[in-house]
Amino acid sequence: MPESMKGYSDLGEEDRRRIEMTGLQTESLEGRSGSFLQVDEHIHHAQTDSKGIEILALSDALEKYTWLEDYYWKAVPRDKDEITQYIAAREPKGYVLIARKGSQTTFPLQTCLFLAKDDIQYVHNIIIAEEGAELHLIAGCASSMKTKKGAHYGVTEIYVGKDAKVTSTMIHTWGESIEVYPRSVTVIEERGIFLSNYVCMVPAKKVQMYPTAELRGEGAVARFSSIILATPGSYLDTGSRAILSAKGATAELITRAITTGGTIISRGHILGSVKDTKGHIECRALILKDGTIHAIPEIEGRVVDCELSHEAAVGKIARDEIEYLMARGLSEDEATATIIRGFLDVKISGLPESLQTQIDAAIDAAEKGF
Repeated sequence: MPESMKGYSDLGEEDRRRIEMTGLQTESLEGRSGSFLQVDEHIHHAQTDSKGIEILALSDALEKYTWLEDYYWKAVPRDKDEITQYIAAREPKGYVLIARKGSQTTFPLQTCLFLAKDDIQYVHNIIIAEEGAELHLIAGCASSMKTKKGAHYGVTEIYVGKDAKVTSTMIHTWGESIEVYPRSVTVIEERGIFLSNYVCMVPAKKVQMYPTAELRGEGAVARFSSIILATPGSYLDTGSRAILSAKGATAELITRAITTGGTIISRGHILGSVKDTKGHIECRALILKDGTIHAIPEIEGRVVDCELSHEAAVGKIARDEIEYLMARGLSEDEATATIIRGFLDVKISGLPESLQTQIDAAIDAAEKGF
């Protein structure tokens, strides 16, 4: 086993299986550009062999690069809320990922934050894509089946430089008793592109997250796509926000949500504060079994020539659609699964095939729970 993968060998077979459900590989780095693993508060490894790409433990990066202070706690304030205050008061944990000017990754990098004990895990991650860099990241978060009670506190600051592109796919596989509180802000400069994909098909007890993109550069682009399932007992307060602060900036926030008995609050907010900006929010949801879905789309325009729109729909699978497929030879269960699959099929423009495959795999793994 390569040196970079030995951290996974300390985990049991069941824990490795749960990690692999988030799209991470535990046997080799084939098809990956690098890897980071943190179990509870212990960082097992941080390694990449890709030219122009660095991945370091946060504490090591702060010691190595004094200039990192210009990014550390600059996008997310230390005093934002009790979660950020908790993290700021403790020893730095998490990773720093740097894509140097003009660098590109052939394969995505993988990171894993794994909660193995009944405790609070906290992390502070910083991602920097310098001018013209292109970076693909699969971020997996999971907990052990043995963890009966725990929480994850996370801060992520992402900086997308001029003409840079960052694609981030986060897949959650938390346990049903885990509470999760991510705090994330992305700053996007001139013609920078940020694609964020969030998949939560194995719900936690509670998720509270509202990632924000600040589009500060002319022609900046942000797209948030979320696929969410709430099972009985889960409470998912999720969403995304885009602040359009430069001419030509555009944002799109797309959510597909399903409840089989849990609660989903789907928030979306786009602020157009300068001319020649565009934004759209779309939330579509299915109630398969009695549960709650609360869609809260907000568009806020402050100047002439900003174009903002939103749409939201909550409903059930139409009986005539099921009967149409059954008439063509499918069983009722097969027809229902086919409709759900189509509903969750959110293809992201510009998403690498490897990441789209990972999203599809996460949906496949969860379909048995519908």
